[in-house]
Amino acid sequence: MAKKKRPLGRFAALNRKARHDFLIEDTVEAGVMLVGSEIKSLRAGSANITDAYAASRRGELFLMNAYIPEYNFANRLNHEPRRPRKLLLHRREMERLSGSIERKGMTLVPLSIYFNDRGVAKIELGLARGKKAYDKRASEKDRDWQRDKARLLRARG
Repeated sequence: MAKKKRPLGRFAALNRKARHDFLIEDTVEAGVMLVGSEIKSLRAGSANITDAYAASRRGELFLMNAYIPEYNFANRLNHEPRRPRKLLLHRREMERLSGSIERKGMTLVPLSIYFNDRGVAKIELGLARGKKAYDKRASEKDRDWQRDKARLLRARG
């Protein structure tokens, strides 16, 4: 299978902490049901998905605890900032992810919210397993070594 490309669109929110706290085993692109004031708030770039996760309810996946602040100019038609938002996936993909979530230690974390080339808001989800403290130290050590190695190679060449 070909390696998937990273989204090219404009990012509305990034979850940098997710790759530090979790070992991402698989990534999935999903649509998300949003109201108009949420889209306008996302375009302003003020969302936060650091503490968010996806959960299965009644056979559907929902994005929980994602903070999309109220849009200042949306008078009475504003939204709740932390409401559950339905994720749009194919049924088989949803069943596969729900089955993986129910296994021990797996969770579905949002990695980024972005706008694709058509201007539609998409969310990149990662099927993840939590890292232990020693795993975090080891990955930090590897990252530091790769940086030092690249610096040494640049100095020689």
